[in-house]
Amino acid sequence: MKDKQVVVLMGGPSKEADVSRRTASAIADALVSLGYQAKTLELNPTTLLADIAAMNGDVVFNAIHGKYGEDGALQGLLEMAEIPYTGSGVMTHAVGMNKKISKAVFKGAGIPTAMSESYNGNVQSEQDIIDHIHTNFSFPVVLKPATQGSSIGVTIVKEEAQLADSVKEALKYDPILVVEQFLNGREFTVSVLNGKALPVIEIRPHSGEYDYASKYTAGATDYLVPAPINDDMTAQMQHIGKSVFQELQASGVIRVDIMTDDKDNLYVLEYNTVPGMTATSLVPKAAKETGMEFPQLCEEILLSAGIGKL
Repeated sequence: MKDKQVVVLMGGPSKEADVSRRTASAIADALVSLGYQAKTLELNPTTLLADIAAMNGDVVFNAIHGKYGEDGALQGLLEMAEIPYTGSGVMTHAVGMNKKISKAVFKGAGIPTAMSESYNGNVQSEQDIIDHIHTNFSFPVVLKPATQGSSIGVTIVKEEAQLADSVKEALKYDPILVVEQFLNGREFTVSVLNGKALPVIEIRPHSGEYDYASKYTAGATDYLVPAPINDDMTAQMQHIGKSVFQELQASGVIRVDIMTDDKDNLYVLEYNTVPGMTATSLVPKAAKETGMEFPQLCEEILLSAGIGKL
């Protein structure tokens, strides 16, 4: 593989483009430190294949967060062009990017997830959505645009007076809205690398909410690894993480976010098919706990690259 030109793809049109660029730069530097030929490439969707060819690219390391990188579009294009790429295939990405569909898959596969409903702002009025939430949920509730990542557009609505404005704001990001019953517990994440669950991390944001600022501001959140939980709970979370990896036929690395309620029951929030790889990112923290430094993590993900994925 060290004789191949690795193209680390970054940027793109999503609101996570800046995070993607930081991820890609870190990955490229790490691979170069191990002797790989790796260069970053800003995603221009209309010229991507030509841009890869101009760089004599042999394999793509996908560092695109959000649109195209995590919705299956990039994977489909690379499959047709027969260019090997890192991470999961079209189906895994498409399901993971859409919180409405991933919720349905979790329920069908028996993977525990919080009570939720989805709404379509294209065919339902804001007032109908608000009325249905009032009838079927108790406050607080969590509003999530179906196809955004990095907690973009996510709102915890703590009281009825906030609901109308919160629904209006969430629908700006996506016409499909997923509403979850709020879980008043602790937040964890399990990274799964090539089917193996890494140590569980507990996430404790200083603000009390793991939002965009908490994720990408250094020092804004405490990450406890390994999580201060008993062996049974650790094993349960790792089993859930591996189940998501297997059921969704993932490849490379994914990150499975889990929340507890006040009785320590476990619920999957979502899974991330292109987890961040920045200084504050969680997959590198979990890998380091096993003795795997960041360059070796990047190498292992790179060596899993291929085509013909689902």
